Amino acid sequence: MEYNPITVTDLNKYIKEKFDGDEMLANVLVKGEISNFKRHYTGHLYFTLKDENSLIKCVMFKSYTTYLNFIPKDGMKVIILGSVNVFERDGVYQIYAKAMKQDGLGSLYEAYEKLKSKLSQEGLFDVSHKKKIPFMPKTIGVLTSNTGAVIRDIINVSTRRNPNVHIRLYPVPVQGSGAAEKIAKGIEFMNENKFADVLIIGRGGGSLEDLWPFNEEIVARAIYNSEIPIISAVGHETDFTIADFVADLRAPTPSAAAELAVANIDDVKETLRLYNNRYKIALKKRLELMRLSYEKQIARPAFKNPTQKINEQYMLIDMKVKAIQSSIQSKISEEKAKFIKQIARLDTLSPLKTLTRGYSIVTNESGKTIRKVSEIKTGENINLRLVDGEKKAKVL
Repeated sequence: MEYNPITVTDLNKYIKEKFDGDEMLANVLVKGEISNFKRHYTGHLYFTLKDENSLIKCVMFKSYTTYLNFIPKDGMKVIILGSVNVFERDGVYQIYAKAMKQDGLGSLYEAYEKLKSKLSQEGLFDVSHKKKIPFMPKTIGVLTSNTGAVIRDIINVSTRRNPNVHIRLYPVPVQGSGAAEKIAKGIEFMNENKFADVLIIGRGGGSLEDLWPFNEEIVARAIYNSEIPIISAVGHETDFTIADFVADLRAPTPSAAAELAVANIDDVKETLRLYNNRYKIALKKRLELMRLSYEKQIARPAFKNPTQKINEQYMLIDMKVKAIQSSIQSKISEEKAKFIKQIARLDTLSPLKTLTRGYSIVTNESGKTIRKVSEIKTGENINLRLVDGEKKAKVL
């Protein structure tokens, strides 16, 4: 069997022709909420139009933007006139918008942006003011409707993760007139009575009007002033309220808020088990290292023969003593040789040395040396000092 595949380009061209041939898609009027809005440097506008269940990409070229009487922003509800076509290169279909107007909520969105800017400048969104969510809270406080799916989701997720957690519900309306005041009062009440370790305030998705109580200033300030950490879980993942910015933590959904607030007890047990095993292994390694160190120390000569070091020192002392004695003896011999040499020199200079050559020393009776004949008289007694002794003589 022979196949004739077509290229991606051919397929995209075929799909594009189908779109071009549909008259309904040539002019469509669609309403929805703007998200992921971007203004290209060329002046073209790129954004996504969404509702509660779906979304579609949109493009408005610069030539059409000159007719806009407002500045599009994320979160705005708008009505778009345009055509749906395929961008052949990427194989995606999108709306090519020719006109756009606000869908009656422009003033509400403007109030949202104004309050958001005000509270941001006051520091209500600063990270430094946000409190840490406790790891294992005993009591979870929930501010939401007591009849909606939110509380059921939170209960189901929380008890599944930790059956021992206590959930305390403070029922409040989550939309409509007066809802903001009751939400703020509920936050203050839970704080005054210390009824929870962490609070979850939330509701399901909805339009900007439905979520408006969570964009009220009274709710924002109640969240900011709360001593109990607060998790905001308002609307769907793409919905952002002022309560989300002020809260200590923002969850994309109420179920996600329960997961963030309640630790999974199975994960905790597994972590404790891993820590326990890790500590056992570490202790075993530590003991093994200590045993090896002990055996190494015991094997050292100091433990096997403790007197060896002392005997070696005695030997060194003996060697030093012998060296000192040898040095002293050498010095004595050296000095003795010098002394003998000096004695010899003195001996050669001694007048008595001449007596060995046949000379004698003549002195009178008083011991005075006689050097001249005129110093003696006939008949005088004199002494003759010879090499081997003395003799008395008389001058004739």
